[in-house]
Amino acid sequence: MNFMKRHLKFVALAALAFCLLSLHPATQAQRGSGGEHWVGTWTTAQVGRPQNPPPPPPPGPIAAPVPGQPAIPAPPPQPAIPLPFMHFNNQTLRQIVHVGIGGNRARIALSNTFGTMPVTIAAAELTLRDKEAAIVPQSARVLNFSGRPTISIPAGAMVYSDPVDLNVPPLGDLAIDLYLPGDTNTPSPLTMHVGALQTSYVSQTGNHVGETSLPVVATTQSWFLLSRVEVMAPESVGAIVTFGDSITEGARSTPDTNSRWPDVLAKRLMAQPGSVKPAVLNAGIGGNRVLTDALYNSGVDALARFERDAVDQAGVAYVIVLEAINDIGNARQNPTPTAEDLIAGHKQLIEVAHTKGLRIYGATVTPFEAANYFTKEGEAKREALNQWIRTSKAYDGVIDFDLATRDPANPTRLLPLYDSGDHLHPNDAGYKAMGDAIDLTLFKAASAPARSMGQ
Repeated sequence: MNFMKRHLKFVALAALAFCLLSLHPATQAQRGSGGEHWVGTWTTAQVGRPQNPPPPPPPGPIAAPVPGQPAIPAPPPQPAIPLPFMHFNNQTLRQIVHVGIGGNRARIALSNTFGTMPVTIAAAELTLRDKEAAIVPQSARVLNFSGRPTISIPAGAMVYSDPVDLNVPPLGDLAIDLYLPGDTNTPSPLTMHVGALQTSYVSQTGNHVGETSLPVVATTQSWFLLSRVEVMAPESVGAIVTFGDSITEGARSTPDTNSRWPDVLAKRLMAQPGSVKPAVLNAGIGGNRVLTDALYNSGVDALARFERDAVDQAGVAYVIVLEAINDIGNARQNPTPTAEDLIAGHKQLIEVAHTKGLRIYGATVTPFEAANYFTKEGEAKREALNQWIRTSKAYDGVIDFDLATRDPANPTRLLPLYDSGDHLHPNDAGYKAMGDAIDLTLFKAASAPARSMGQ
């Protein structure tokens, strides 16, 4: 009898402790009220930039003449992109991002993932963008970090701002101001994304956070330290991570127009009827490979960054993978990596996604004949990998970008109307064809059902 009383008392205390834990403010802050949770509305995949330029890399894929093919329309004019090796010293960055889903409560994440020394943020603010470097003053929200207006981001760390109430419009532009009081020209690598295809702004000396008209001294088409923007959304809303290389990043699309294929997908999803619309998060890095690290600005290999850049995104439910052309092309005639090696790498990505309860879709690799690093050996690998993606059923679904972009008369080449001129990257029309080729029924619900371990 005494044992039974003690047992019942223990059960009652445990239940009370559970209830108290579930009502803890920190828990409520993460989940929100009314069954809401944090969902990414914008992200970028980052690299660790050395502080001094390395020796010039070998030439990238450059257009080669294509006998018998009609002339390819010239790509749209693109402004000169300043070298990403700029440094900041007692200056304010106003970085522009284009979000997917909207919300009434938001926060940002800053990353010093690749840094070996702390980076200090002395002030930060989140606002709606007006045009160019101007902001909407009444939308300005001061950002704190753990209740403080400043934070020193430790080496290797990522930090979140405290949430703020802000009406973030779907498919809208945000401006994120960061005041960096110190000098970033240190021995520590700077965590950034090189190929943003979005103009951001650098101020004159001093703290200019929140000023309607930023005193601009330079522009950049890279993002620095900025990793994510998240909004509070209903539990039914999730995110799709598009994971890949420069073709997912949107290389050679027109800057400042949001013409990447993930942007096209986001617009199509937002145009659907109904209230449950998933976010699309672009985790592409130019030059990225499945199995090996590439140049400094191409990031660590896909297997090494998959959890950080895809699986760990807030609210992620689906992942689309388009990777391997750089493994194939950079190998030239080298037999390794083999198609089997690349397939094994893709299987690892699938296993990680399934272990985390996500659905993952494989995208076929687009044509690249006449690109600078094209070889017959590489084409054989591409065809073998695509055949496996289409037929193995290892992925939860297939998106056939190869079929959507190839020239029917020459299926190893991009359709000329889709070719940006280097025979590797699509132009705006090509990216639109890719985004339009995605079956939206793959995302029947914004949140995917959980999968059991190893399923």
